[in-house]
Amino acid sequence: MAVVPYKDDTAGKKSQVAHMFNSIAGKYDFLNHFLSAGTDIYWRRKAVSELKQLRPARILDIATGTADFAIETLRAAAPDAKVTGVDISEGMLDVGRRKLEAKGLSNRIKLELGDSENLPFADNEFDAVTASFGVRNFENLEKGLTEMRRVLRPGGKLVVLEFSKPTAFPLKQAYNFYFRQILPVFGKLISKDNSAYTYLPESVQAFPDGPDFLAILRKVGFTSPAWQPLTFGISSIYTAQK
Repeated sequence: MAVVPYKDDTAGKKSQVAHMFNSIAGKYDFLNHFLSAGTDIYWRRKAVSELKQLRPARILDIATGTADFAIETLRAAAPDAKVTGVDISEGMLDVGRRKLEAKGLSNRIKLELGDSENLPFADNEFDAVTASFGVRNFENLEKGLTEMRRVLRPGGKLVVLEFSKPTAFPLKQAYNFYFRQILPVFGKLISKDNSAYTYLPESVQAFPDGPDFLAILRKVGFTSPAWQPLTFGISSIYTAQK
C-alpha cells in the first residue's frame, strides 16, 4: 500500500502530494534549513558537484519545488546553460518564480507545472536530469525514472539526491527518534499542516534506498549506477548514465 500524506483522503498519492506541497509552500524553504540545521545546503552542493565534469548546457530538474536545486545546478553547468524545472505543485513553483526573479535568473531557469511521470519533453532532450528529495514522492517510481531516462540524451547523466536510512548504531536510533518524534512536532507547528511532516519520515522509511534503488535504476535501463551516502547515511546521492 502506498504511503500518502492524508490517510483519510481517497485521492491518489500524486494528488495528495500536490495538495500537501501547496499547503506548506510558503514555509518549505525555512523548514528545510531549520529541520536539517542547514545541512540541506551542503547536500545540494555536493550533489551538483557530480555535474562539473559534464558541464551540461540543458538541464531538467524534476520535482523542482522552490527551485533551490535548479539554481544550484548553474554552479556546475555550461556558461550559457538553460535549466527547466518541473513540479506538480503550483504553490511551490510560485515561490520558486519569485526567488528566480529576485536573483535575476528568470532568463536562465524556467519553471513549469508538470507530472514527472508524464514529461512533456522530447526524447534525448537534456544533457542532465536531476531530482532533489522528490523521487520518493512519485506515485509510480519506475515510471518516473523511465521518463527521466527517456528525456536524457545518450551519454547524459542522472543525479538524484534523496533521504536514506542510517544503519549504524547509535545513529540509526537517534535518527529514528528525531524523524518520528521531533521533526513532525516542529513541522506541524510551523507549517500548520498536520500531515506533511508525519508523511516525511513515513515516505523515507518506505523508499527503496541504497542498493535497492541502484537495482531499480538498472531495471529501467540506466547504466553505471552509483551510490554515495552523505552525513552517515541520512541522505544519499545516486548517479547513473544513459
